[in-house]
Amino acid sequence: MERLRGHKYVLLTTYRKSGTPVSTPVWFVHDPDDGRKVYVWSARDAGKVKRIRAGSRATLVACDALGKTTYGEPVDGTPRLLDDGGTERMRKLLVKKYGILGYLTVYGSILRGGRRRTIGIEIEADRD
Repeated sequence: MERLRGHKYVLLTTYRKSGTPVSTPVWFVHDPDDGRKVYVWSARDAGKVKRIRAGSRATLVACDALGKTTYGEPVDGTPRLLDDGGTERMRKLLVKKYGILGYLTVYGSILRGGRRRTIGIEIEADRD
């Protein structure tokens, strides 16, 4: 996951049961305690969350805000949905990384009911 450091967005790819890849550009943060993990944030009813619940794998690669790959090789990983405490910790990490824009996005979402509607996703790299 070190190859993703310094980037603002990653292209998160999850896979349908048929094996078809579905990619979405997302904000991400590194786990400060474990260099093999990153976190992303999503609506609970998003397709990527449903695919992860169904056992999908994940692939990450640095990208721009529109999803155009910008640098490096993809990182394969195992995604896991976070509980409420883990999601709250991830929100704080997002605010720290993205500054005022992160604050406005995260807390604006919370004001609109985001604690119930959003969830954190942890992705652990399969290998270094």
